Amino acid sequence: MKRPFIITSLLAVLTLSACNKFLDVNSNPNVPSDVSESLLLAPLEASVSQYIAAGNAATLVNQWMQNCVPNQPMPNTANYMVTSSNFDDFWNSYYVIVLNNLSILDKQATANGNPKYAGIAKVLTAYTIGTATDLWGDIPYSEAFTGTGNTTPVYDKQEDIYKSIQSLLDEAITQLRSDEGKTPGSDDYYFAGDMSKWVKVAYTLKARYYMHLTEAPGYDAKTQANLALAALSNGMSSNDDDCAFTYNGTSTSSNAWYLHFYNTSTLVLSSHYVDSLVKYADPRLPYLVSKAENTGQYNGNVIGTGAGALQDFSVAGSFYGGIASKVYILNTAEALFLKAEATYITSDYTAAQPIFREAVTGNLVKLGIDTNSVSAKTFLSKRGVLQANNALQLIIEEKATANFLSIENYTDWRRTGYPALKMIPNNTVTNLPRRFLYPLNEITANPRALQTAKLTDKVWWDS
Repeated sequence: MKRPFIITSLLAVLTLSACNKFLDVNSNPNVPSDVSESLLLAPLEASVSQYIAAGNAATLVNQWMQNCVPNQPMPNTANYMVTSSNFDDFWNSYYVIVLNNLSILDKQATANGNPKYAGIAKVLTAYTIGTATDLWGDIPYSEAFTGTGNTTPVYDKQEDIYKSIQSLLDEAITQLRSDEGKTPGSDDYYFAGDMSKWVKVAYTLKARYYMHLTEAPGYDAKTQANLALAALSNGMSSNDDDCAFTYNGTSTSSNAWYLHFYNTSTLVLSSHYVDSLVKYADPRLPYLVSKAENTGQYNGNVIGTGAGALQDFSVAGSFYGGIASKVYILNTAEALFLKAEATYITSDYTAAQPIFREAVTGNLVKLGIDTNSVSAKTFLSKRGVLQANNALQLIIEEKATANFLSIENYTDWRRTGYPALKMIPNNTVTNLPRRFLYPLNEITANPRALQTAKLTDKVWWDS
């Protein structure tokens, strides 16, 4: 369903005016305690879309993944020229705008006997805190939303955050299946109150976070893969299960990626991304990439060469980059690629092949491509067949295409090495970034020794 985005500003006003410190989020006098769950859920779902799935943090990740680049003189953020202050906005979006209000929704729904709303809040909390820990590593959580007024909460170890994620999702599944309390309706922008869809999202997220730990210290790849497969047996299985926010395509309801690429922005697609689709004659190319205005060709900016005329370069195509395009929070393609990878780990590439093929063809269908066309058949003959020497590479590369613009691709690259990236020259960074810097405002308000972490330092699970 299409919804106005203007409602997102409600939470921004309520939270930003109340919080001067980035983790002073335990109480918020500007959020009335008697606001109904339905009035809280709708803007929260819009905020998760606008600030997490497609926020400014996501644009930086996509620059580092060499999908896009600011059409600006070098150096810039695409070749890792960032400082702690660059991350203030990201941290604020995660903690003040989203997680704080999710905590309010969860507690209020629980107190009012509306477990389905609380379950949704927990799913979105797991999604947001999971994304945050994969970017920063150790982060505040257990003491961050206790309501005690603690403005200097401890930083939980990433391994503990992962345990909390699984607990949140288990609790959410129970609450989403409850027969008690109110059931969301039109206030649920993602699924219009279909709790069975929310349960599938929760199980798919469980699988995602199990698979992240296949190479983590002290964890066994096959054990994690089997846990993921068990979760996926209850997870998303068709494109109808996709969790997405749909925009109206108006000035008050514009797709966030459209705004990143078109709204007085200099962001364009990179040659690394565009050329990879051209190289394989990917039939999704015209849906994923626009033609450059000046040349009528698919043309990305070569990262490292600096700026040119904006009209000489491609931007995101109509499927993700249109003013009324959806922003995908979680999609079924990811679930199928997770299943293919997990099957590859537990069995072999031949067992993973039919699942992988289903994932690739399903994404073609989702974009409106006839899989019986000559172009699709030719593509699938080259990119739809796993071999012993390329199985993991193909799974992750095709997952990245189906998951275009998702922050998840950055996690996959760090844990598998795919898609392959080459270092963009930079005089201050000698290796590709493996994490975000802790934000300056947080370093000032809640100083911790671990905040000295560098871009090139690895998070806990990154072996």
